[in-house]
Amino acid sequence: MNRHDMLARLDETRDVWDVLVVGGGATGVGVAVDAASRGYRTLLLEQHDFGKGTSSRSTKLVHGGVRYLQQGNVSLVMEALKERGILRRNAPHLVKDLRFIVPNYDWWEAPWYGIGLKIYDMLAGKYGFGPSKMLSAERTIEAIPTIRRDGLRGGVQYFDGQFDDARLLINLVATAAAQGATLCNYVKVVRLLKGADGFASGVVAQDQLGAGEWSLRAKVVVNATGPFSDAVRRMDDAEAPNHIAPSQGVHIVLPQRFLPTDSAIMVPHTADGRVMFAIPWHGHAVVGTTDTPVDRVELEPRPLDEEIDFILDTASPYLAQPPMRSDILSAFAGIRPLVKAASSSGGTAGLSRDHSITIAESGLLTICGGKWTTYRKMAEDCVNHAATIGQLDERPCVTEHLNIHGHHANAGQFEALSLYGADAPAIRELARRDAALATRLHPLLAYTKAEVVWACEHEMAQTVEDVLARRTRSLLLNAGAAVEAAADVASLMAETLGRDATWQREQVEAFKQTAAGYVVKPAR
Repeated sequence: MNRHDMLARLDETRDVWDVLVVGGGATGVGVAVDAASRGYRTLLLEQHDFGKGTSSRSTKLVHGGVRYLQQGNVSLVMEALKERGILRRNAPHLVKDLRFIVPNYDWWEAPWYGIGLKIYDMLAGKYGFGPSKMLSAERTIEAIPTIRRDGLRGGVQYFDGQFDDARLLINLVATAAAQGATLCNYVKVVRLLKGADGFASGVVAQDQLGAGEWSLRAKVVVNATGPFSDAVRRMDDAEAPNHIAPSQGVHIVLPQRFLPTDSAIMVPHTADGRVMFAIPWHGHAVVGTTDTPVDRVELEPRPLDEEIDFILDTASPYLAQPPMRSDILSAFAGIRPLVKAASSSGGTAGLSRDHSITIAESGLLTICGGKWTTYRKMAEDCVNHAATIGQLDERPCVTEHLNIHGHHANAGQFEALSLYGADAPAIRELARRDAALATRLHPLLAYTKAEVVWACEHEMAQTVEDVLARRTRSLLLNAGAAVEAAADVASLMAETLGRDATWQREQVEAFKQTAAGYVVKPAR
C-alpha cells in the first residue's frame, strides 16, 4: 500500500468512479471496504491522515454499550453485540476479550447491575464473549488489586472487547486497497461537481502535499466526514442547516501502576449521565470519558481543564491511590458526530448513537453518527443506498465474512508486534537485516524503528505525527516521550521517503505544537 501508487491511479483514471467517498475515518473506510468488495470502482479521499479525527480517539472498546441498555435502546445494543462478535472473528489480531469489573460499595448495586448484565449476556446470544457473574470482595480485589477496599462489598464481572482503533483503521485501509479501492490521504475535497440536472457528479480535490489538483467524476458521492459532515453538505447547499451536534469526549492516560492487571473497571453512573472506564491498554491505563457539547469542530481538539478534573474526580473514589494531574502521561480529545434530535434539549449524553443516512436533492449521500463497533453495518446500509442512487448493479454485501488485513488467529506469538498480525514477520525481518531498526524509539515506548520504516513503506505514513500518533500510539500513551522521539523519527522518515533536512526540522516543530495539546499542565 503506497501513496505514490494511489495518486498515480488518480492521474491515470479517466473513467467514472462508481462510489466516491469523502472522509477517511472508520465510517468512510468501512464504506470503501464494503463498496470495493462488492466490485464497485471505489475512491476514498481524506483531507488529512486516515483516522486523524475521532476514529483514533475512542475509548478503545468494541462493545454493545451497557449505557445504551440503561437508556432502553435494546435494538442498538443487540446490533452492536452482533457486530462485536463479527469483528473479533474477522480481526482476531486486533480485537481481544476484556474482563470488566463493576465494583459494589452499596448493598443494592450487586443485584441491580447483576440483573442488567445478565440481560446484556442474553442479548449477545451466540456472539457472547463470556458470562457475567457476581464476585466477592476478595475476588474483586484479586481482579483489581488497586481498587479502593474501604467499604467494598464485591463486584459484578462481565466481558466486552478491546482494540486499537487506529491500527484497525489502517488495516481496513489495506483491506479496501486489496479489494481494488483507491484510497488517498492528504487529498482534500474543495468543491462538489454537478451535472446539468443538478445531480452531484463528482468532486474537485487538491493534494495537500503539493502533487496537484483533480476533477473526479463519480456515479455517487458519499459524505462520511463525521464531525465535518455539515461543511461538506454546505458545499452542496449553502443553506443546509446543521445536522451534527458535536460532543467532545476526553480520556487521560496513566502509568500502569494505577491498573496493574488485565481487567478493567466500569463505573456505571457518573455526574454527566455516562459510564466511565479505566482500561488496561498497551501497558498503561486509559480512563474516560466525558460528554461535553462544543460549538466548534476542530481537527485537533484539546481537553478542557474541567474535563480533566471531572475524570480525576470520578475515578478517584474507586482507586486506592487517587490519580493526580502530575500522574497523567497524556490526555486526548475526540469529537463525536452525534446526530441532532428535533426535540433534543440540554446536553448530548442522551442523544442516540444510532447512525443516520440522509440524501440531498442533489443525490449527495451523508452518513454520520454511529460508533466504531457498528462501522461494518453502517457501511453495509450506506452502500445499499449508494447503489440505488448511483444506479449501480445490485450486488450483495460480503463483509460479514471478510477477513481484515493482517488476520492471524495466533498473533499473540508475535508479542510486541501482535497487532500487526500477518505483517509481523515482515517487520521482524526488517529489524533482522538492520540491527539499528530493532532499537526502541524511546525507553518509555515499546515501538521500534522498524515500525517507522514499515509505516512509511507500507502504511502511507507521511508525517511524524502519522507515525507517532496513529501508526504507533506513542503520542496518546506518553506525550513527553513522543516529543523526545520526534527528531529520530523525522530522520528515519526522511531517509525512507527521500525528504531533506528542512522537512525534518519542520516536521519536528509541527509535531511539538500538536503534542502540546496532549500534555496536562498542573492545576492553576
